[in-house]
Amino acid sequence: MAARQGRRGAPQRASRAGVTTGLTTGLSAARRSLGRAVAPAVDVARTVTRPVVAVVSPYGIGAAVTTVAAWVVGLTLHWQEILVVAQVLTVTLLAAVAFVLGRFRYTVALDLAQSRVTVGDRAVGRLVVRNETGRALLPSVMEVPVGRGAAAFPVPRLRPGKEHEEVFTIPTRRRSVISVGPVTSVRADPLGLLRREMSWTEPQELYVHPVVKSLSGSSTGFLKDLEGRVTQDISNSDVSFHALRDYVPGDDRRHIHWKTTARTGQLMVRQFEETRRSHLAVLLSTRAEDYASDDEFELAVSVCGSLGLQAIKEDRGVTVLVNSGSLRGNHRTRLLDDLARIERTPSRTRLADVARVAGATISDASVVAFVVGSGVPPADLRAASARLPQDVTVLALQCVPGASLSRRTIAELTVLTLGGLGELPLALRRLNEA
Repeated sequence: MAARQGRRGAPQRASRAGVTTGLTTGLSAARRSLGRAVAPAVDVARTVTRPVVAVVSPYGIGAAVTTVAAWVVGLTLHWQEILVVAQVLTVTLLAAVAFVLGRFRYTVALDLAQSRVTVGDRAVGRLVVRNETGRALLPSVMEVPVGRGAAAFPVPRLRPGKEHEEVFTIPTRRRSVISVGPVTSVRADPLGLLRREMSWTEPQELYVHPVVKSLSGSSTGFLKDLEGRVTQDISNSDVSFHALRDYVPGDDRRHIHWKTTARTGQLMVRQFEETRRSHLAVLLSTRAEDYASDDEFELAVSVCGSLGLQAIKEDRGVTVLVNSGSLRGNHRTRLLDDLARIERTPSRTRLADVARVAGATISDASVVAFVVGSGVPPADLRAASARLPQDVTVLALQCVPGASLSRRTIAELTVLTLGGLGELPLALRRLNEA
């Protein structure tokens, strides 16, 4: 009996499942049809309301919500005072909409007198707004982001063909790369309920380079000769003569020493000591813990820039390494641009780690200069020096603003303490004389 009831129940459940599936399919089809029918109207509504909805400020949203609530409460409870409030808010919102409607038809130009300046130099920008239309344009406000701040310039009512010019200065008290722009026109109502913006220009970068000191002579190379310095490596072809040896098949016959060959009766060739062109490697620490203050770091950046620019000026090779990688040392402008960007940041990479990278990648370096702050202990300087080849001249420049110029030695490493950028030429001359 139970088996029969079970067999009867199965068709009933299947029938109910089929009905449910049919209803679900029908509802889905109805929703799709309704969506296709309503979509054009929704798109039109979005297009019409986008200029207003996209510019509503938080105050505008609050005013709109309050207006709707006031109308509902006033009409439901027949509360005249609330209806008056609703009417006032409605008129206010409509007036705000009138303020932001209309098209912007300006021609805007942003011009920086110089794209690269030095810390403390005067940087000037120029903003020109012109009306290229055949009718007068209402007043507006032009906003120009400058770094982390922004400058606002009111633009008066412009007649056809007229222009408005604003000249502004950009602070350059600190080394940095300042982003100027984009210029944005702002149209808003007096209460700040609605705010409409439009960008007119692309952002431009102003490089504020560090202060550098001109170094005379070959101060940055620490080398006395013009061709390079002699090493202990033996070469078959170079400038500095070393000794004679027996001829080996494959040797260049131009190097055969014929007088010795005639005297000994066997071919003898010249051997030379390999000379190495002076190549400067500057290791600038950007680790925040290596500096006691921002002034120390700024002095270190200026020292690094001075060394690099002098090497470039003397047409010597220069490589600048920081904790995060290398800077472009193939041109003075590129080097200064990179120095304008760097910042001191907390890092686990210590000076010895940077020196290890330098020893592995800069095989032709003849002089390595560490530029650090007062936070680097002598042990770290010695450990960094130990990771460089023995035939490389190593020097450490410790930047401590206000300190007296001094010199000390840690093992084979010479450490110069600089209290100011002006002491750098004297410190290098003393080093060369020693």
